[in-house]
Amino acid sequence: MSRLDRYIGWHVLMAVIAVSGVIVGLALLFAFIDELGDIEGGYGTLDALVYVLLTGPRRLYEMLPMAALIGCLIGLGTLASSSELTIMRAAGMSLGRIVWAVIKPALALMLVGILIGEYLAPWTEDIAQARRSMALGRGEAQSSKSGLWHRQGDEFVHVNAVQPNGVLLGVTRYRFDDERQMLSASFARRAEYQGDHWLLRSISTTHFRGDRTELEQAAESRWDVELSPQLLSTVVLEPESLSISGLWRYIHYLGEQGLNNARYWLAFWTKALQPLVTLSLVLMAVSFIFGPLRSVTLGQRIFTGVVVGFVFRIAQDLLGPASQVFGFSPLLAVVVPAGISALIGLWLLRRAG
Repeated sequence: MSRLDRYIGWHVLMAVIAVSGVIVGLALLFAFIDELGDIEGGYGTLDALVYVLLTGPRRLYEMLPMAALIGCLIGLGTLASSSELTIMRAAGMSLGRIVWAVIKPALALMLVGILIGEYLAPWTEDIAQARRSMALGRGEAQSSKSGLWHRQGDEFVHVNAVQPNGVLLGVTRYRFDDERQMLSASFARRAEYQGDHWLLRSISTTHFRGDRTELEQAAESRWDVELSPQLLSTVVLEPESLSISGLWRYIHYLGEQGLNNARYWLAFWTKALQPLVTLSLVLMAVSFIFGPLRSVTLGQRIFTGVVVGFVFRIAQDLLGPASQVFGFSPLLAVVVPAGISALIGLWLLRRAG
């Protein structure tokens, strides 16, 4: 790598890092303000602050493509405004070499993004959701403001909180027959995984027998269910917060249970193809600097980056649900916006070259 390559890459990298800090900081601030509306009982302001901070890695991962777009416009645009890019071109540096110098730090950011999305973000998100659920749903048979729902065969299960060590708090189970008549409803204060089954503790079960009910109390009970702590840590999180490997496992688990997994396929392709999406936005940003944004101010470049980033995000947010409604592949919902961005970038670069 030559000195000029490092110089261009350093400017772009620092700009992307600065933009990431600003975007994530604003996202955390707005999330904290929104979270203040849920403060009650055992869930205080400090709990809300810790929860929001723990979601920071996930928000950073989600914002990386937009940060790369705006950061490239700022970093490369600064060099263009000071005529340094013009001097480099006059000295014989080709357009392709400049593009490659910008892409190299973008590749490093993609690698960091993959590591955050696969390891750090799911871990911190799991802790955040567990802390919040335990604070909001402590001691209740079923908390409407927290917890998760899951279906296993003829049984519907609600769990108030899943601790990071795999212990379940507040397990409510509803069992139905083939005619959708409720057979029993039970609540266990705690469930611990024993390797091949769960051990429920402090269980109260109500059996529905025609026109009467029967209450049964038990200190312990065995619960045979295919949900492992690993799968439960997947269930408790939104698809967008899961790792690629976690999504892959849960997609196949839902398929085996005969349940709809389209939403998880969409999240899987969004995460798996995020490096390509980031690359397409970086390519478009570089083409803007040598095309329509060659002689504009820094503020105009930032404004353009924000507008393009939001348009791209809106296109993804529209195509994603549309793929589930109209039945086309979620892969297209991710590939089409990225492909259009890449084609625009290549077309503008070809004109500039």
